[in-house]
Amino acid sequence: MLMTPGPTAVPEPVRDAMSRELINPDVDPRFREIYDRLTDRLAAVYGVDPSGSGNAGGSGGVGGSEDAARDVVALGGEGILGLEAAVASLVEPGTEVLCLSNGLYGEGFADFVESYGGEATLVAADSDEPLPLDALDEALAADEKDFDVATMVHCETPTGTLNDIGSALDRIAAADAEVLTVVDAVSSLGGVPVPTDRIDVCLGASQKCFSAPPGLATAAVSDRAWAAMEARDPHSLYTNFLPFRDVSDGFPYTHLTTEVVALDAALGLLLDEGLDAVRERHEAAAARCRERGAELGLETVPDPERSSPTVTAFEAPGRAAEIQERLREERDVILATGLGEDAGDVLRVGHMGHNARVDRVDETMDALADVL
Repeated sequence: MLMTPGPTAVPEPVRDAMSRELINPDVDPRFREIYDRLTDRLAAVYGVDPSGSGNAGGSGGVGGSEDAARDVVALGGEGILGLEAAVASLVEPGTEVLCLSNGLYGEGFADFVESYGGEATLVAADSDEPLPLDALDEALAADEKDFDVATMVHCETPTGTLNDIGSALDRIAAADAEVLTVVDAVSSLGGVPVPTDRIDVCLGASQKCFSAPPGLATAAVSDRAWAAMEARDPHSLYTNFLPFRDVSDGFPYTHLTTEVVALDAALGLLLDEGLDAVRERHEAAAARCRERGAELGLETVPDPERSSPTVTAFEAPGRAAEIQERLREERDVILATGLGEDAGDVLRVGHMGHNARVDRVDETMDALADVL
Protein backbone atom coordinates (compact mmCIF):
# COMPACT_ATOMS: atom_id res chain seq x y z
CA MET A 1 0.00 0.00 0.00
CA LEU A 2 1.47 3.31 -1.11
CA MET A 3 1.16 5.90 1.70
CA THR A 4 3.84 8.41 0.71
CA PRO A 5 3.26 12.19 0.55
CA GLY A 6 3.40 12.07 -3.23
CA PRO A 7 3.23 10.36 -5.52
CA THR A 8 0.02 9.07 -3.99
CA ALA A 9 -2.08 6.03 -4.80
CA VAL A 10 -4.07 6.52 -8.01
CA PRO A 11 -7.73 5.38 -7.75
CA GLU A 12 -9.17 2.93 -10.25
CA PRO A 13 -11.34 5.41 -12.24
CA VAL A 14 -8.22 7.47 -12.96
CA ARG A 15 -6.29 4.39 -14.05
CA ASP A 16 -9.20 3.43 -16.29
CA ALA A 17 -9.16 6.87 -17.93
CA MET A 18 -5.44 6.47 -18.62
CA SER A 19 -5.98 3.13 -20.35
CA ARG A 20 -8.20 4.53 -23.11
CA GLU A 21 -7.07 5.09 -26.67
CA LEU A 22 -4.35 7.74 -26.95
CA ILE A 23 -5.40 11.14 -28.28
CA ASN A 24 -2.93 13.15 -30.38
CA PRO A 25 -2.92 16.56 -28.65
CA ASP A 26 -1.56 18.36 -31.71
CA VAL A 27 -4.26 17.39 -34.20
CA ASP A 28 -7.29 16.00 -32.37
CA PRO A 29 -9.78 18.70 -31.23
CA ARG A 30 -10.98 16.40 -28.46
CA PHE A 31 -7.77 17.08 -26.56
CA ARG A 32 -8.43 20.81 -26.40
CA GLU A 33 -11.89 20.07 -24.99
CA ILE A 34 -10.34 17.88 -22.28
CA TYR A 35 -7.68 20.49 -21.48
CA ASP A 36 -10.30 23.23 -21.18
CA ARG A 37 -12.39 21.06 -18.85
CA LEU A 38 -9.25 20.29 -16.84
CA THR A 39 -8.40 23.94 -16.34
CA ASP A 40 -12.00 24.75 -15.43
CA ARG A 41 -11.87 22.03 -12.79
CA LEU A 42 -8.51 23.31 -11.58
CA ALA A 43 -10.00 26.80 -11.30
CA ALA A 44 -12.73 25.40 -9.05
CA VAL A 45 -10.14 23.79 -6.79
CA TYR A 46 -7.99 26.92 -6.74
CA GLY A 47 -11.13 28.97 -6.06
CA VAL A 48 -10.48 31.43 -8.87
CA ASP A 49 -12.30 32.91 -11.85
CA PRO A 50 -10.45 32.11 -15.10
CA SER A 51 -12.57 34.50 -17.21
CA GLY A 52 -10.12 37.41 -17.33
CA SER A 53 -7.99 38.54 -20.26
CA GLY A 54 -5.74 35.96 -21.84
CA ASN A 55 -7.84 33.10 -20.49
CA ALA A 56 -5.90 29.87 -20.85
CA GLY A 57 -8.51 27.55 -19.53
CA GLY A 58 -12.00 28.38 -20.71
CA SER A 59 -14.83 29.53 -18.47
CA GLY A 60 -16.63 28.14 -15.49
CA GLY A 61 -14.44 29.14 -12.53
CA VAL A 62 -16.08 29.77 -9.20
CA GLY A 63 -14.16 32.78 -7.91
CA GLY A 64 -16.56 35.40 -9.24
CA SER A 65 -14.68 38.51 -8.11
CA GLU A 66 -11.99 40.70 -9.60
CA ASP A 67 -9.60 39.76 -6.79
CA ALA A 68 -10.06 36.07 -7.64
CA ALA A 69 -9.45 36.48 -11.40
CA ARG A 70 -6.62 34.15 -12.38
CA ASP A 71 -5.69 32.20 -15.48
CA VAL A 72 -5.09 28.52 -14.78
CA VAL A 73 -2.53 26.51 -16.72
CA ALA A 74 -1.15 22.97 -16.66
CA LEU A 75 2.38 22.42 -17.94
CA GLY A 76 3.86 19.08 -18.94
CA GLY A 77 6.34 18.20 -16.21
CA GLU A 78 6.62 17.06 -12.59
CA GLY A 79 5.69 19.54 -9.86
CA ILE A 80 9.18 20.97 -9.44
CA LEU A 81 8.85 22.32 -12.99
CA GLY A 82 6.31 24.81 -11.63
CA LEU A 83 8.77 26.19 -9.07
CA GLU A 84 11.53 26.63 -11.62
CA ALA A 85 9.17 27.97 -14.29
CA ALA A 86 7.80 30.60 -11.89
CA VAL A 87 11.33 31.84 -11.25
CA ALA A 88 12.39 31.55 -14.89
CA SER A 89 9.31 33.52 -15.96
CA LEU A 90 9.71 36.37 -13.46
CA VAL A 91 13.42 36.63 -12.66
CA GLU A 92 16.24 38.05 -14.72
CA PRO A 93 19.68 39.38 -13.75
CA GLY A 94 19.22 42.01 -11.06
CA THR A 95 15.72 40.98 -9.98
CA GLU A 96 15.45 41.28 -6.19
CA VAL A 97 13.66 38.28 -4.68
CA LEU A 98 12.77 37.71 -1.03
CA CYS A 99 12.71 33.97 -0.29
CA LEU A 100 10.85 33.19 2.93
CA SER A 101 11.73 29.74 4.19
CA ASN A 102 11.59 27.19 6.96
CA GLY A 103 12.52 24.14 4.95
CA LEU A 104 14.06 22.46 1.95
CA TYR A 105 11.72 23.76 -0.73
CA GLY A 106 11.70 27.31 0.61
CA GLU A 107 15.48 27.33 0.36
CA GLY A 108 15.24 25.76 -3.08
CA PHE A 109 13.49 28.87 -4.37
CA ALA A 110 16.61 30.88 -3.52
CA ASP A 111 18.74 28.41 -5.48
CA PHE A 112 16.50 28.80 -8.52
CA VAL A 113 16.60 32.60 -8.23
CA GLU A 114 20.39 32.66 -8.20
CA SER A 115 20.61 30.20 -11.10
CA TYR A 116 18.61 32.66 -13.23
CA GLY A 117 20.75 35.63 -12.24
CA GLY A 118 18.43 37.12 -9.65
CA GLU A 119 19.49 38.44 -6.26
CA ALA A 120 17.97 36.22 -3.56
CA THR A 121 17.55 37.38 0.02
CA LEU A 122 16.88 34.25 2.09
CA VAL A 123 14.85 34.96 5.23
CA ALA A 124 14.96 31.58 6.92
CA ALA A 125 14.11 29.70 10.10
CA ASP A 126 15.03 26.16 11.11
CA SER A 127 12.90 23.40 9.58
CA ASP A 128 11.07 22.72 12.87
CA GLU A 129 10.21 26.40 13.41
CA PRO A 130 7.40 28.62 12.05
CA LEU A 131 8.02 31.05 9.23
CA PRO A 132 10.21 33.91 10.59
CA LEU A 133 7.64 36.70 10.33
CA ASP A 134 9.59 39.22 12.44
CA ALA A 135 12.64 38.70 10.24
CA LEU A 136 10.35 39.13 7.24
CA ASP A 137 9.27 42.53 8.55
CA GLU A 138 12.91 43.56 8.99
CA ALA A 139 13.82 42.47 5.47
CA LEU A 140 10.88 44.33 3.96
CA ALA A 141 11.82 47.49 5.87
CA ALA A 142 15.49 47.43 4.84
CA ASP A 143 16.35 50.53 2.80
CA GLU A 144 18.93 48.76 0.66
CA LYS A 145 16.40 46.29 -0.75
CA ASP A 146 13.61 46.88 -3.26
CA PHE A 147 12.00 43.50 -3.78
CA ASP A 148 10.24 42.60 -7.01
CA VAL A 149 9.15 39.07 -6.05
CA ALA A 150 8.60 37.11 -2.83
CA THR A 151 8.48 33.31 -2.62
CA MET A 152 7.27 30.93 0.08
CA VAL A 153 5.97 27.39 0.64
CA HIS A 154 2.53 26.57 2.01
CA CYS A 155 3.21 22.96 3.02
CA GLU A 156 6.84 21.97 3.56
CA THR A 157 6.39 18.29 2.81
CA PRO A 158 9.74 17.08 4.24
CA THR A 159 8.65 18.12 7.75
CA GLY A 160 4.86 17.97 7.35
CA THR A 161 4.59 21.67 8.23
CA LEU A 162 1.63 23.79 7.12
CA ASN A 163 2.85 27.38 7.11
CA ASP A 164 0.91 30.49 8.04
CA ILE A 165 1.27 32.09 4.65
CA GLY A 166 -1.73 34.36 5.23
CA SER A 167 0.20 36.42 7.76
CA ALA A 168 3.22 36.54 5.47
CA LEU A 169 1.11 37.68 2.51
CA ASP A 170 -0.49 40.40 4.69
CA ARG A 171 2.92 41.76 5.72
CA ILE A 172 4.28 41.75 2.19
CA ALA A 173 1.21 43.54 0.82
CA ALA A 174 1.32 46.12 3.62
CA ALA A 175 5.02 46.82 3.06
CA ASP A 176 4.93 46.94 -0.74
CA ALA A 177 1.79 46.05 -2.66
CA GLU A 178 3.80 45.88 -5.89
CA VAL A 179 5.76 42.79 -4.83
CA LEU A 180 4.69 39.72 -6.80
CA THR A 181 4.07 36.65 -4.64
CA VAL A 182 4.89 33.08 -5.64
CA VAL A 183 3.64 30.22 -3.44
CA ASP A 184 4.44 26.53 -3.63
CA ALA A 185 1.11 24.91 -2.73
CA VAL A 186 2.03 21.58 -4.32
CA SER A 187 1.39 19.53 -1.17
CA SER A 188 -1.64 21.42 0.10
CA LEU A 189 -3.78 22.34 -2.91
CA GLY A 190 -6.84 20.10 -3.02
CA GLY A 191 -6.60 19.05 0.62
CA VAL A 192 -6.29 22.39 2.40
CA PRO A 193 -7.74 25.84 1.60
CA VAL A 194 -5.19 28.04 -0.17
CA PRO A 195 -5.64 31.86 -0.38
CA THR A 196 -5.06 31.89 -4.13
CA ASP A 197 -6.81 35.25 -4.59
CA ARG A 198 -3.91 36.87 -2.69
CA ILE A 199 -1.15 35.05 -4.60
CA ASP A 200 0.22 36.05 -7.99
CA VAL A 201 1.55 32.63 -8.97
CA CYS A 202 0.10 29.72 -6.98
CA LEU A 203 1.72 26.39 -7.83
CA GLY A 204 0.28 22.88 -7.68
CA ALA A 205 0.99 19.43 -9.11
CA SER A 206 -0.85 16.33 -10.21
CA GLN A 207 0.73 13.72 -7.90
CA LYS A 208 -0.20 15.03 -4.46
CA CYS A 209 -3.72 15.75 -3.18
CA PHE A 210 -5.22 15.20 -6.63
CA SER A 211 -4.08 11.53 -6.68
CA ALA A 212 -3.10 11.53 -10.33
CA PRO A 213 0.28 10.31 -11.60
CA PRO A 214 3.28 12.67 -11.56
CA GLY A 215 3.64 14.59 -14.79
CA LEU A 216 1.78 17.93 -14.63
CA ALA A 217 2.65 21.20 -12.91
CA THR A 218 -0.28 23.57 -12.43
CA ALA A 219 -0.51 27.28 -11.71
CA ALA A 220 -3.03 30.04 -11.14
CA VAL A 221 -1.50 33.27 -12.49
CA SER A 222 -2.62 36.86 -11.90
CA ASP A 223 -2.79 39.54 -14.59
CA ARG A 224 0.04 41.51 -13.01
CA ALA A 225 2.24 38.41 -12.99
CA TRP A 226 1.53 37.93 -16.70
CA ALA A 227 2.44 41.57 -17.28
CA ALA A 228 5.76 41.10 -15.49
CA MET A 229 6.50 37.99 -17.56
CA GLU A 230 5.75 39.85 -20.79
CA ALA A 231 8.02 42.74 -19.75
CA ARG A 232 11.14 40.58 -19.59
CA ASP A 233 12.95 38.47 -22.14
CA PRO A 234 12.63 34.80 -21.18
CA HIS A 235 15.54 32.52 -21.99
CA SER A 236 13.57 29.29 -22.16
CA LEU A 237 10.47 27.72 -23.64
CA TYR A 238 9.90 24.73 -21.39
CA THR A 239 10.53 26.45 -18.04
CA ASN A 240 8.25 29.33 -18.93
CA PHE A 241 4.58 29.99 -18.18
CA LEU A 242 4.07 32.67 -20.81
CA PRO A 243 3.59 30.34 -23.83
CA PHE A 244 0.63 28.79 -21.97
CA ARG A 245 -1.21 32.06 -21.43
CA ASP A 246 -3.04 31.73 -24.75
CA VAL A 247 -3.20 28.27 -26.29
CA SER A 248 -6.10 29.00 -28.63
CA ASP A 249 -3.83 28.35 -31.62
CA GLY A 250 -2.17 25.29 -30.12
CA PHE A 251 0.18 24.30 -27.35
CA PRO A 252 3.85 25.33 -27.27
CA TYR A 253 4.89 21.67 -27.38
CA THR A 254 3.24 18.26 -27.58
CA HIS A 255 1.34 18.00 -24.33
CA LEU A 256 1.36 14.97 -22.02
CA THR A 257 -1.94 13.55 -23.20
CA THR A 258 -2.32 10.66 -20.77
CA GLU A 259 -1.39 12.80 -17.77
CA VAL A 260 -3.94 15.46 -18.81
CA VAL A 261 -6.66 12.82 -19.13
CA ALA A 262 -5.69 11.34 -15.75
CA LEU A 263 -5.71 14.64 -13.90
CA ASP A 264 -9.01 15.61 -15.49
CA ALA A 265 -10.54 12.35 -14.21
CA ALA A 266 -8.98 12.79 -10.75
CA LEU A 267 -10.32 16.32 -10.43
CA GLY A 268 -13.75 15.10 -11.49
CA LEU A 269 -13.74 12.66 -8.56
CA LEU A 270 -12.60 15.38 -6.16
CA LEU A 271 -15.24 17.89 -7.24
CA ASP A 272 -18.00 15.27 -7.27
CA GLU A 273 -17.17 14.58 -3.62
CA GLY A 274 -17.09 18.30 -2.85
CA LEU A 275 -14.20 20.43 -1.62
CA ASP A 276 -15.58 20.76 1.92
CA ALA A 277 -16.01 17.00 2.24
CA VAL A 278 -12.52 16.38 0.86
CA ARG A 279 -10.95 18.80 3.33
CA GLU A 280 -12.88 17.27 6.23
CA ARG A 281 -11.62 13.86 5.14
CA HIS A 282 -8.03 15.13 5.22
CA GLU A 283 -8.51 16.58 8.70
CA ALA A 284 -9.98 13.32 9.99
CA ALA A 285 -7.21 11.20 8.49
CA ALA A 286 -4.51 13.49 9.89
CA ALA A 287 -6.05 13.48 13.37
CA ARG A 288 -6.24 9.69 13.34
CA CYS A 289 -2.65 9.34 12.19
CA ARG A 290 -1.34 11.57 14.99
CA GLU A 291 -3.56 9.92 17.59
CA ARG A 292 -2.22 6.50 16.63
CA GLY A 293 1.32 7.86 16.49
CA ALA A 294 1.05 9.29 20.01
CA GLU A 295 -0.10 5.87 21.25
CA LEU A 296 3.14 4.48 19.82
CA GLY A 297 5.22 7.17 21.49
CA LEU A 298 5.96 8.98 18.22
CA GLU A 299 6.26 12.77 18.14
CA THR A 300 5.61 14.97 15.12
CA VAL A 301 8.41 17.16 13.77
CA PRO A 302 6.55 20.48 14.03
CA ASP A 303 4.11 21.20 16.82
CA PRO A 304 0.81 19.38 16.14
CA GLU A 305 -1.01 22.66 15.50
CA ARG A 306 1.45 23.40 12.66
CA SER A 307 1.29 19.93 11.12
CA SER A 308 -0.40 19.73 7.74
CA PRO A 309 -3.67 17.82 7.20
CA THR A 310 -1.96 16.22 4.19
CA VAL A 311 1.19 14.67 5.69
CA THR A 312 2.51 13.67 9.11
CA ALA A 313 6.24 13.63 9.78
CA PHE A 314 7.22 11.55 12.81
CA GLU A 315 10.56 11.80 14.55
CA ALA A 316 12.55 8.57 14.19
CA PRO A 317 16.14 9.47 15.07
CA GLY A 318 18.52 7.25 13.16
CA ARG A 319 15.82 4.66 12.43
CA ALA A 320 13.77 6.07 9.56
CA ALA A 321 15.37 4.03 6.76
CA GLU A 322 15.27 0.82 8.79
CA ILE A 323 11.59 1.25 9.64
CA GLN A 324 10.77 2.15 6.05
CA GLU A 325 12.49 -0.99 4.75
CA ARG A 326 10.83 -3.29 7.26
CA LEU A 327 7.38 -1.85 6.52
CA ARG A 328 7.91 -2.42 2.82
CA GLU A 329 9.31 -5.93 3.12
CA GLU A 330 7.18 -7.28 5.99
CA ARG A 331 3.85 -5.48 5.52
CA ASP A 332 3.89 -4.13 1.94
CA VAL A 333 3.32 -0.59 3.24
CA ILE A 334 5.43 2.13 1.67
CA LEU A 335 6.18 5.30 3.62
CA ALA A 336 8.71 8.05 2.96
CA THR A 337 11.69 9.11 5.02
CA GLY A 338 12.76 12.72 5.46
CA LEU A 339 14.77 14.65 2.90
CA GLY A 340 18.15 16.34 3.07
CA GLU A 341 19.75 16.42 6.49
CA ASP A 342 16.61 14.87 8.03
CA ALA A 343 16.61 11.83 5.75
CA GLY A 344 17.62 9.36 8.45
CA ASP A 345 15.61 10.86 11.28
CA VAL A 346 12.10 11.46 9.93
CA LEU A 347 9.39 9.01 8.81
CA ARG A 348 6.52 10.47 6.80
CA VAL A 349 2.97 9.23 6.31
CA GLY A 350 1.16 10.71 3.32
CA HIS A 351 -2.56 10.94 4.10
CA MET A 352 -3.39 13.08 1.10
CA GLY A 353 -5.73 12.72 -1.83
CA HIS A 354 -7.14 9.21 -2.23
CA ASN A 355 -5.15 8.11 0.84
CA ALA A 356 -6.79 10.62 3.18
CA ARG A 357 -9.05 7.97 4.67
CA VAL A 358 -9.17 6.78 8.26
CA ASP A 359 -9.26 3.09 7.27
CA ARG A 360 -6.08 3.44 5.20
CA VAL A 361 -4.40 5.33 8.02
CA ASP A 362 -5.41 2.62 10.50
CA GLU A 363 -3.99 -0.09 8.25
CA THR A 364 -0.74 1.88 7.96
CA MET A 365 -0.45 2.51 11.68
CA ASP A 366 -1.26 -1.14 12.49
CA ALA A 367 1.70 -2.12 10.32
CA LEU A 368 3.90 0.51 11.92
CA ALA A 369 2.93 -0.74 15.39
CA ASP A 370 3.98 -4.26 14.44
CA VAL A 371 7.35 -3.09 13.11
CA LEU A 372 8.09 -0.88 16.10
